[in-house]
Amino acid sequence: MFKSLKTGVLAAILISTAIVAHAQKKITEGTAAYKMEYALTPEQEPMAANLPQESKVKFSGNISKIEIEQGPATITILSDFATNTGLVLIDVPVAQMQFAVKQGKAEYEKARAAAPKFSDFKATGEKQTIGTYNTEKYTYKDDKGNTYELWATKDIELPTGFSGEDFKDVKGSLVKYTTFQNGVKTILTLKGVTEEKTGPFNLDVPKGYEVKTMEEIMAMQGGGE
Repeated sequence: MFKSLKTGVLAAILISTAIVAHAQKKITEGTAAYKMEYALTPEQEPMAANLPQESKVKFSGNISKIEIEQGPATITILSDFATNTGLVLIDVPVAQMQFAVKQGKAEYEKARAAAPKFSDFKATGEKQTIGTYNTEKYTYKDDKGNTYELWATKDIELPTGFSGEDFKDVKGSLVKYTTFQNGVKTILTLKGVTEEKTGPFNLDVPKGYEVKTMEEIMAMQGGGE
């Protein structure tokens, strides 16, 4: 039952932490849809089938919400991008199991410490239309000397901090960019943002959920089906 749960949880967290912010039409509540592509190492190839090709991120104020179906489980990720805290909810109806994992600042800092550090963001002046967005190209690099490019727009403005701290120096909302989560290199392309009622959201543990650590959840998949 838990054979692919570990991969599913990691994929859900990957999506939830890889998003954007800043620009013209200010949107404080709605749904952002992304196309997701991956550059996997040989060691990561076995997880390819479990990685989603697109994602929808609902947001209300400074909290985002993502839901993913992974085998028998529904995984919900709630993230407060203003305080860098979050909550992971795992529902396994067929087993009558409901787990909650609190994500505090310590977990956030641990994840950041293991991820590449991006810096040296530079606008190039090069323009391109991606989907319906007018974008400008930026270059940037990580602390290992690797270089990347991204495309940002000022057509829309999402809540401050939506993309996380890594991209705070970019003057616009990210439309296409490369990031990492749990060691997985991911290229995200914004397909569109729908302004709609989605919240309110909060990080309170719902009634009936058993609170566990992420380590306990990872250990549960042990060899079970």
